[in-house]
Amino acid sequence: MNAAAPDDASGRRIWLRDIALSSVAAGFVTVLVGFTSSAVIVFQAAQALGASAAETASWLWALGIGMGVTCIGLSLRWRIPVVTAWSTPGAAMLIASNAGVPLSDAIGAFVLVAALTAIVGFSGVFERGMRRVPLTLASGLLGGVLLRFGMDVFVSMRAQMAMTLAMFVVYLCGRRWFPRYAVLATLLVGMAIAGGSGLLHLDDVELRIARPIFTMPSLSFAAVFGIALPLFVVTMASQNIPGVAVLRASGYAPPVSSTIGWIGIANTLLAPFGAYSLCMAAITAAICSGREAHPEPSKRYVASVFAGIFYLFTGVFGATVAALFAAFPKELVMAIAGLALFGTIGNSLAVALREDRDREAALITFLVTASGFSLGGIGSAFWGLIAGGIALLLRPRAR
Repeated sequence: MNAAAPDDASGRRIWLRDIALSSVAAGFVTVLVGFTSSAVIVFQAAQALGASAAETASWLWALGIGMGVTCIGLSLRWRIPVVTAWSTPGAAMLIASNAGVPLSDAIGAFVLVAALTAIVGFSGVFERGMRRVPLTLASGLLGGVLLRFGMDVFVSMRAQMAMTLAMFVVYLCGRRWFPRYAVLATLLVGMAIAGGSGLLHLDDVELRIARPIFTMPSLSFAAVFGIALPLFVVTMASQNIPGVAVLRASGYAPPVSSTIGWIGIANTLLAPFGAYSLCMAAITAAICSGREAHPEPSKRYVASVFAGIFYLFTGVFGATVAALFAAFPKELVMAIAGLALFGTIGNSLAVALREDRDREAALITFLVTASGFSLGGIGSAFWGLIAGGIALLLRPRAR
């Protein structure tokens, strides 16, 4: 797929014409899944570094604005579904780091990580490394990353059988009779049942605008080696590599160097306000790049544009949105995320296993990634690629 933006001067009208209700729904589900699955980890990371309640709200503001601007800007520029995210493994690393540095030193580390991201992006170092990853391994990695979400549809039935089963039935019927709106209808049914069953807890939701707080960056050896370098490695290995792999496995050819570079630039500007690490999304990107977002792959970028719009709202109303998303029962979130990813999971497995010579290596990539194996603070997606790459190098010679 051509990753370049169209030369048509009426580009704005083109993207407006490409809007579909299914794309809006996919964008909303992307933000819903992203926030509800890991917002609490970001809160804990901010608190672990000594951020006040106001500074924590500023973190959400900076992250929401950063994700919103990069999703919208890069998706419209390249006309592909570029979804960005905060680094959840990075936040977990911050919680466990026990660096014991002042918040200003931690902010300085964030600026350093963002600058390094821009450098490895624009220099082409990251893209040259990604070109060596075969599509079969990338698809195996994608399948492994998403497998848990597909299984969670049925895991959630243990606690909320009626709601989740109804959502599953609506999804299957929707795929047959109204495929473009199957996920949206499923989400609405789930919300209706949750509301009727008293599972939506909206009592603590009130409208509050997050205010950005600038922290002057400083730096120390403890911050560089205890925060910056580990955060950079974890984010590049556990987020950006799988993020590029998701787009490639979905049939897109993103301009990797420019994409990573511009994410790094946006992150550098927002780091003093608490944007600890912006990166390419993997799991949520699959929601926007799958068939449920739009039946035509060339128009799925609209889903990530709407994800960006919703992310802007989460930034401006950070505390309110976090409370709103927390009001959804976790089983609803698990079910809608898994159902939205069914098509992507199936397609990734089909691509991963289609080549006889690469099949075992792709299977190993899939299994290691799906296992959740972690080493040195780096998640299973990276180690899945390493294991699959070794298997690929040691595969029997063709006869």
